[in-house]
Amino acid sequence: QVQLVESGGGLVQRGGSLRLSCAVSGSTLDYYSIAWFRQAPGKEREGVSCISVNYHSTYYADSVKGRFTISANNAENIVYLQMNSLKPEDTAVYYCNVLTSWGRGTQVTVSS
Repeated sequence: QVQLVESGGGLVQRGGSLRLSCAVSGSTLDYYSIAWFRQAPGKEREGVSCISVNYHSTYYADSVKGRFTISANNAENIVYLQMNSLKPEDTAVYYCNVLTSWGRGTQVTVSS
């Protein structure tokens, strides 16, 4: 069973940066695509970014394209989400996902 643990969230001002980490256990990164989702209060969970290590491909939602970068460290089994130029609308709980497995999330709050 795949287990996911997110970390790296916090409070930043508009324009700031954060790097989220998703530690993956129970699988190597090259078997599955790993995705980041987020959920803001009162809103549905939405996909933010996804990486397929095996196929060397990435995906970004339009709302984060050019500001967020997803990457993977195969040796440490960690997926990162580098978030730059953060906006208040990026405030949400960010979750890591592999197939049907979810982490508990990490809170990102961007103040204006």
